[in-house]
Amino acid sequence: MLHSFPQFHRVFLQRLLRISSVFVVLWCDIHQSRGGDLFETLRERMVRDDIAGGGIQDRRVIESMRVTLRHEFMPIAQRDLAYFDMGVPIGEAQTISGAFVVAYMTEKLETKPTDTVLEIGTGSGYQAAVLSPLVKTVYSIEINKVLGRRAKLALDKLGYRNVITTIGDGFQGWKEHAPFDKIIVTCSPENVPTPLVAQLAEGGRMIIPVGERYDQTLLLLVKRNGTLVEESLCPSLFVPMTGAAEDGRRVLPDGNKPALHNGSFENRLKDLDIPESWYYGRQITLHRSPDGNTFLQLTNEQPSRPSQVFQGFSINGRVVDRLTIRVSLRGEEILGGPYPDQIPGICVQFFDEKRSRTSRDRIGPWKGSFDWKEVQGSISVPLWANEAILQIGLLGATGRLDVDDISIEGRKKTLTSAMKEVEIQPEK
Repeated sequence: MLHSFPQFHRVFLQRLLRISSVFVVLWCDIHQSRGGDLFETLRERMVRDDIAGGGIQDRRVIESMRVTLRHEFMPIAQRDLAYFDMGVPIGEAQTISGAFVVAYMTEKLETKPTDTVLEIGTGSGYQAAVLSPLVKTVYSIEINKVLGRRAKLALDKLGYRNVITTIGDGFQGWKEHAPFDKIIVTCSPENVPTPLVAQLAEGGRMIIPVGERYDQTLLLLVKRNGTLVEESLCPSLFVPMTGAAEDGRRVLPDGNKPALHNGSFENRLKDLDIPESWYYGRQITLHRSPDGNTFLQLTNEQPSRPSQVFQGFSINGRVVDRLTIRVSLRGEEILGGPYPDQIPGICVQFFDEKRSRTSRDRIGPWKGSFDWKEVQGSISVPLWANEAILQIGLLGATGRLDVDDISIEGRKKTLTSAMKEVEIQPEK
């Protein structure tokens, strides 16, 4: 389950909903006259623009995304967000992954109709549903009882007879049904669990996000002659694998000292021209300046199209009350998009411990053309904040934005500010 996000956050979704409102009204009118299903229309748009348009080529995967009813795996209150390519909270501090991520991971598995697949992290049940028509059997494990039971009800209701679910710790796999031709893990452990390696069949493929809580890499592992061959696919941000995996985690985030990784963009993912630690990049490239330093370039020629990148970090709102952001920027012919909020900026989305409460703030905007300059901004941190996701991009604007040396620094609360938060006035 991918962490709530751009292609993955409710507030960000609300922005897209505003952008799309005219089209939604048009779709409603068309389909009311034809007796059609609005969800079907929105799903077709998602598949066309976000799945196929995003680079997914496997026709079987595209068709499965087209026929799988994503809204049926989401809380009723969230169903208006079902066919936007974003992660959405589903309760129990978990999220449903963005549709493109589901399609991407499914495509990388290279499924066959004869495959037996193990999924770690049933979540909503959506990923298992997408896999169902592509393989023989899907075995899916969910550690959270509420989510596991809810997913089973949804899968049974929709007739996914070849999906078998259970409640348990996915770290241990499902030994009695091993070996598995494919294993897909939708939550992130620090390292690849040994039981999963043992349960992967010879020639089998496993896709799994591993690493620190906010610094993960999505890996493709292939078992050849009993040995795993590893390929790094892209940076990622999935919810942590709980249970034994979390108990054994050696590196824990420090929310009292929020920080970004690879703010200089000098570190690239192995064998790829992608910056480490920054995930879900759209229309981004890495460049070298004449002095040899690397910077990130975001470009967009089509208004409203995303050009952006994200990074998550831990932050303790009980200790840190303000966040200072520093960054070097250069712009060329930047024009805002057709909607007022389609302007370049740096946005920070805060979440509480259960990921049920959220707020968003930003610095910017920047328009026109300008040479390299140092930019600094400060935003308030909610008292309830437990983690955050930083987004930088053109955000629907057109032009080019170059970015380098981005950092954050948290200001710890003073006694006075803490007293104000609880509405206690200091004595004179």
